[in-house]
Amino acid sequence: MQKTKILFNIINTIFIVLYVYPGSILGFLIYEDFQKQPQITQDFLLISSNHLYSFFVLSLVGLISYYKSNKILILNYLILSSIILEVLHLVIPNRSFQYSDLFGNIVGVLMSIFLFNIFNFWRKR
Repeated sequence: MQKTKILFNIINTIFIVLYVYPGSILGFLIYEDFQKQPQITQDFLLISSNHLYSFFVLSLVGLISYYKSNKILILNYLILSSIILEVLHLVIPNRSFQYSDLFGNIVGVLMSIFLFNIFNFWRKR
């Protein structure tokens, strides 16, 4: 297994744990408060910046890891996981579904796909 695949699986597991835990693990580690969420930068209009950055990194590592072997599978996984993980907040205690988070997830995935495709296009020329 390639190092990037291992890295993707580690990051992906961390994401799932952070998403389904009923509270903010990062908030506890930084502020000692499960209710407070750390903010990297201000949000972009209707898009959560934290979610955009997170899913951009996750998706880019996933695309680098699995694009050649499982192109359709990794694209479907990234898009569906960005939606499902946020929708799960409807049923997880102390978490709330927010459209800005959902949009941040989806935009992060789409930006990484776009950047990855541009890089591959220029690399082939």
